[in-house]
Amino acid sequence: MTEPLPIGVLGLGRMGQIHAHHLASLPEARLVAVASRRPEAAQEIAALYDARPYAHYDDFFADREMRAVVIASATHEHVAHVKAAAAAGLAIFSEKPLALRLEDTDEALRAVDRAGVPLQVGFMRRFDPAFVEAKRRIEDGVIGRPLTFKAVSRDPQLPTAEAEESLVRGNLFIDLGVHDFDMARWLMGQEIRQVHAVGGALVYRRLAETGGVDNGLVSLVFADGSLAGVELSRNAAYGYDVRTEVLGSEGALIIGGLQQTPLSVLTRAGVTHDVFPWFPERFAEAYLAEIRHFVRCVRAGEFPSPDGRDDRAALQIALAATESLQTGKTVIITS
Repeated sequence: MTEPLPIGVLGLGRMGQIHAHHLASLPEARLVAVASRRPEAAQEIAALYDARPYAHYDDFFADREMRAVVIASATHEHVAHVKAAAAAGLAIFSEKPLALRLEDTDEALRAVDRAGVPLQVGFMRRFDPAFVEAKRRIEDGVIGRPLTFKAVSRDPQLPTAEAEESLVRGNLFIDLGVHDFDMARWLMGQEIRQVHAVGGALVYRRLAETGGVDNGLVSLVFADGSLAGVELSRNAAYGYDVRTEVLGSEGALIIGGLQQTPLSVLTRAGVTHDVFPWFPERFAEAYLAEIRHFVRCVRAGEFPSPDGRDDRAALQIALAATESLQTGKTVIITS
């Protein structure tokens, strides 16, 4: 393909608007259509980027000019929208996860395979410069054989009630943890075979009514016996906090930190610096890089990564953590 890729964005919440903004800035893409169940949102974004607005998703998928779609709708809608996009022959970029159950994920993947269309899932950390460099260093053997993986992911607050409903009623492991589970697989180069989780509704007590938790710890064992630990939280009142460490036989890597601006202020009162307020700021480069990767792969006739199998693997770990939390037992992943 020599012309810019005509692409549409379905769902215009926070992530949909981020993707629309980035697509409009790429010379190799052309944002031609946007869709939202809120007509005013579709009209506003369409006017901003000179695209066609749709309030009904069936009409959106019938747009004859589109060749690819970004799916940023509510999580529980992803399966239906992935299937519709595949049936329309569109290359697909979908926010994670593709579904909330493995059975539904498999249904979506079968539809994609039948259609033979590309599918990329939005694990943006794989495109963050720090994580990309860490992966390169591991593959180059800089820290020897990876032995342990440790991750911290802390949101500054619980999502709004509306967002919480779309995020599996605040399921910490599926919504927040899948990024860390994906990073564990990617950086360690191993599949996870054992999962044990604990957690509690320690701040937002109402989550306990639906079995939800706002803080959780997950212990993982990889196929080769290497280890991992993931800490998840919804109440880092000080800011958005994502940090990862990989310990190897010959050294270690520390990825990420709290500080947004490389400036510390030292006075008699002490030392202060800013922090990342939320995920759009922390992963701004990664969001642009992942959508550019998708567009370039589609234009080149290549299949992008991470794909639906990566999404399924991360979801399977999250579901195992959920089961472990409910039963108090270690869950074995066999496939």
